[in-house]
Amino acid sequence: MSNPVVDWQPAVLPSGATLQGRFVRLEKLDVARHSDDLWTALQGPDPKLWDYLPYGPFAERGLFEGWLKSQAASVDPLFYTVIDHASGVAHGVLSLMSIVPEHGRIEIGHVAFGGPMQRTPKSTEAVYLLAKLAFALGNRRLEWKCNNDNARSKQAAERLGFTYEGVFWQHMIVKGRNRDTAWYSITDAQWPQVHAAFEAWLADTNQTANGQLKSLSELR
Repeated sequence: MSNPVVDWQPAVLPSGATLQGRFVRLEKLDVARHSDDLWTALQGPDPKLWDYLPYGPFAERGLFEGWLKSQAASVDPLFYTVIDHASGVAHGVLSLMSIVPEHGRIEIGHVAFGGPMQRTPKSTEAVYLLAKLAFALGNRRLEWKCNNDNARSKQAAERLGFTYEGVFWQHMIVKGRNRDTAWYSITDAQWPQVHAAFEAWLADTNQTANGQLKSLSELR
């Protein structure tokens, strides 16, 4: 890993253009178009949805709208809304963030998926679409970070093909509490194998009414 990078060119910044998948599409967050659906999706029955995010839950629609507006105006993080192809309804959000094109580094974060997305191909494909974009833009490294106490996020990172790198102890104060941050990554050298597994997992031949024939880890 210490070898010099040959003919390195900085990565391209993401534009926020719509990304099309089989199950979902990702659109740049737009408050006017997405807020009604997102209010419904993200106020659902999942009691842990907001536990490890630096904001929420939102008791009032006005507070939620204000948060959406601030995120829609941001370029880092750059927020995307996840739209279900079958229904046209928005089911969640996620972002590209910590964007450092001069070093080819970028992160997927601020993941908030409503109940209709959780434990479905839609959630996997949403992350895949951003990961695929990240490397298409010329990045060398895609990161995933989470509170070290957030077992669901850590399990998701490992399932999705990210490699565990360690913990930054006492990294942040979030909602008045200490956060030790677990770091994960996929490098451009690892991406072809991870990409092929995503493609095989999402394929019609792997999808059944009762789930998938093979897991992502098996396909990697």
